[in-house]
Amino acid sequence: MPALVTDFALIAGAVFAAAVLRGITGFGFALAAVPLISLVTPPVQGVAIAILLQCMIGIGDVVAVRHLIDRSTLAFMSAGAVIGTPAGLMTLRLLSADAMRIVIALVVLVGLAGLIAKVRLPSGPKQAAGAGILAGLFSGLAAMPGPPAVAYVLGTATPAIQARATLMAFFFVTSLITLPGLLAQGIVGLPTILAAAASLPPLVIGTHLGGWVFRRLNDAGYQKAAIATLAATALVAASRGAWGLLNG
Repeated sequence: MPALVTDFALIAGAVFAAAVLRGITGFGFALAAVPLISLVTPPVQGVAIAILLQCMIGIGDVVAVRHLIDRSTLAFMSAGAVIGTPAGLMTLRLLSADAMRIVIALVVLVGLAGLIAKVRLPSGPKQAAGAGILAGLFSGLAAMPGPPAVAYVLGTATPAIQARATLMAFFFVTSLITLPGLLAQGIVGLPTILAAAASLPPLVIGTHLGGWVFRRLNDAGYQKAAIATLAATALVAASRGAWGLLNG
């Protein structure tokens, strides 16, 4: 029992740290939380806990930021993710997940270069759906839906407050899309649910703290925070992929 309490405390601490990042940028929670949680639990359980938490808090997020969401962009990206996620899962059977993480890291770096160079992307239903399909594909391949969605939303010069709200809502949707697959595979059991429930208060508190920081950023400050998070995404993806290929 003491060991279980210690594990729950460590998971809660990891969730709090990731939640602060999420509160600032609107994304990056799973990127930060899963590697930290995986120090205590198997990686697949870390993913499951992160997905459960995003489903738990997502409803409140959507209600809180509903007036700020770009609903058209959200709708088309979500529709694209519904298409892309199964395609990613099917492709995963044919290709190495670690190799795909390397590819994803390269794609993220291209997106980063575009953001740094302030390249502006055309906005519209087709473009938003395309970003959603890529996000779903990345999610199915490597549980990393963020980079295409973030690159699209920021690349269309969406104001920071609207970009953050739209991304928070989109990642809630992608979590809902992913959850049935985890349940069907028997990955989500009672210990996972209990760990997620125990970590919900730190998630709420950390998100509010990150939101407090966000409100003190201007659009340029938000852009820098988002770029730094995407750079971390590329680093994590490349590291995981390289480690898997070298030790495969």
